[in-house]
This record gives sequence, structure tokens and C-alpha cells, in this order.
Amino acid sequence: MESISPFYSMSTEVRYSPPWQDLSIIGIAGSSGSGKTSVAMEIVRSLNLPWVVILVMDSFYKTLSPEEHHRAHANDYDFDCPDSIDFDLLVSTLRDLKKGKKASIPVYSFADHQRQPQTTTLYSPRVIILEGILALHDPRIVEMLDVKIFVEADMDVCLGRRILRDVRERGRDIEGIVKQWFDYVKPSYTRFVEPQRSISDIIVPRGIQNKTAIDMVVKHIQRKLQEKSESHTEELHRLGLIAAKVDLPSNVHVLPSTPQFVGMNTILQNPESEQEDFVFYFDRLASILIERALDMTSYVSTKVETPQGNEYLGLHPTGEVSAVAILRGGSCLETALKRSIPDCITGRVLIQTNESNEEPELHYLKLPPRIEEHSTVILMDSQMSSGSAALMAVRVLLDHGVSQDRIVFVTCAAGERGLKRLVAVFPKIHVIVGRIEEEGEPRWIEKRYFGC
Repeated sequence: MESISPFYSMSTEVRYSPPWQDLSIIGIAGSSGSGKTSVAMEIVRSLNLPWVVILVMDSFYKTLSPEEHHRAHANDYDFDCPDSIDFDLLVSTLRDLKKGKKASIPVYSFADHQRQPQTTTLYSPRVIILEGILALHDPRIVEMLDVKIFVEADMDVCLGRRILRDVRERGRDIEGIVKQWFDYVKPSYTRFVEPQRSISDIIVPRGIQNKTAIDMVVKHIQRKLQEKSESHTEELHRLGLIAAKVDLPSNVHVLPSTPQFVGMNTILQNPESEQEDFVFYFDRLASILIERALDMTSYVSTKVETPQGNEYLGLHPTGEVSAVAILRGGSCLETALKRSIPDCITGRVLIQTNESNEEPELHYLKLPPRIEEHSTVILMDSQMSSGSAALMAVRVLLDHGVSQDRIVFVTCAAGERGLKRLVAVFPKIHVIVGRIEEEGEPRWIEKRYFGC
């Protein structure tokens, strides 16, 4: 009978939440032309972080019927009332992002007055700035907001800004802009937009010129991010303490120390080995790891006729195998991967550790298309110590629809505590390890492999 991982009994307490889960959402409302976008851009500039995203409510305009589409081109359609926004889709999108899932953001064309067939994928922001005239209108959205901002400006100034914007950016004529302003924009401001002022946390008069209000918002966001960073680091430490108490489970496959394997590692560990020899023997070792990983994929029985006319009962993979390299260490295994699976589709994730707080940070992500449909996804890294980057990488795959039992993590060397931490949180993945190394060993394999 197959042994059960000792971590299953702990499943209620062993959890890992990435830093982008429970993200902060800042809502910025105000009249059309009040300067909301400028305020949002200034907040992003002041934060100077790669994971702050402005989500424009205009993307969530409803798809128009042919009659509504005709009226829109005649400047006779109300785009400023709540009924014009698909709030259900917007709420669903924000909730998915709040849970750490990826979301598909609609693309809206103002020239065509229509939502486009393509979408934009959004994943892993730490902060979203929701900007729109009705950003504080829906109670379901207000409930998710960390800060509620209302930007106000003189209505004549707003009209002037709207005319300039719509003529330059949206190809509108001045007569139509003015007609829409008095027929729809101004009445909707009084009825729907201005009431949001009373529930806002911060009122920003003079827009981007109000440096004091913007500075308050930036400092609040920085404080929230710092609190979440400290909580994430504590969680990683707690996982390490839990993992240290148990043995490696059966889904961790450490390669046996055969004479051939020990001989290759001797060359790799020797600082006097030539660069050419290091790359050659590393690729050999990596090929063994990749081939072992392929044993973890699923196969179905198939029959073929041999050249001698005999029937051979064999196996065929049940689906497509893809691979994702954790940069840059995972790239060391790609030569071996291509030798084993020449047509393998590959992806990349760049995860770097912040030296100030030792928190892993996701900087880049490009996964194979339809990765959630692949039968096996090989996740590659040349070396693993604490396991924090591997934890984050597996979390990324899960958030993109890959089943845990389809993930095979491959690494040449790993610390025992990092391995235990990884399989404590994700007990259904398979792990292929070349050798167990000392805890906290610095990353050196990729430097030797690439020569820099």
C-alpha cells in the first residue's frame, strides 16, 4: 500500500499565501475631467514599485446593443450613469484578484463605443488603484477598498479638460462633447458622482497639485505593504518550523548515490574543474533529473506494429508536457530538457529575494498558453535552499489553473528544510532532487554554468 504523506494530517494549518493575496485596493472617484487619472499616476510614481496597477473603470462599460451603439455615435447615450457599467463583472474581477487569482480585464474602444473581443490578463499586483467616476458607488466595491478618495475640481475646468481629452484621444467633435456634457455628464454628477464625496476617506481638491493629500495616501499604502511583508516573512518562518518536525514524504524523489552520480558531482563540486567540463557534466546530470521527472507524468497503453510485424504493447503520454524555469537558475536545465523533449513548450518566472526582508518577489511571468490543460508541468530550478522561491512559483502555477498533482519540481540540489517546507504546503506535487545539500548554501551552480 502506498504510504500517506505525514503532512496530510496537518492540512488544516499548513498554508501559504503569496504577497499579492489580499491585495490593497484604492478607489479614486470624481467628476469626468477632475484629474483622477493624474492623481492615480502620481501615486504610482511616488510609490515607485513594479506591482502597482491602475484599473480604469471605463474598461467595464457594458456591451451595447445595435440601437444603443447607434445612439452612442450620435452622442445620445448616457455613459455616466451606473447602468452603463458592468458592476457584476467588475466586482467578480476584484474579488478574484483579492484572492490572488489571475483575472481577464476587458478592453474597451472609445472610438467604436464597444468592448473588444480580446482581454488583458492581470495577475499578482500588490496594489490596485481603481479609477473611475463611480469608483465608490457600488457597496460591494466599497467594502473591498482600503482607501476611498474623491477628487474634486471646478466643473468649468472639468469641461475644458474633457473637451481637450476627447478631441485629442477619442476623435470626438466639440459640439457632441458639449451636448453630452449638459445632457448626461452634469446631471449624473449631481445624482451619482457627488454623493460619493460623503463616504470618501480623503477629499483631494486641486487634483495633482495637492501634494499633501497624495503624500498621505502614499504613506498609508507603504505602511500596509510593510505590514503584509512582515506577515509573509513570519509565515515562511512558521512553515520552516512545522516542516522541520517531519521526515521527507514519498513524493520527494532523491536520486540514488550511484558511482556515476557521485563521480559527476565530484567534477561539479571541484572549483578547479574547467568551465567546459562543468557544463558538460551538469547537462548530463540534468538529463537524468528530467528523465526521472518524465516518469512522474501519466501514460496510456498503446499498441504499435514493429518493423518485424510483431505487436508491441507500449505507452504513450496522455497529454502535453510543458516546463517553467525559475530564472535564472532554471535556465541551466533547459539544454537537458530540449534533449529529452525537443518540442517542449517553456515558460519563465523571475523571482528574486528582497535582501532587506528576505521576502521573495515576483518580477516577471510568462507561462505557456493553456498551461492548465497540460498533463504535466515541469518546474525547474538549479538549486533550492529555503524553498521560498519554489513555494511562490508553485503558487503561481496553481493560480493559473494547473492542478497540484500535475506539477513536478526538479532541482539539482536542495536544503532539507526547504524541501520539507515545499511539500508541507503542496503535498500532491512531485519533487525530483539530485542531492540534499547543507542548509543555507549560497546559489553557485548558475554562476559556474553561465560563467558569470
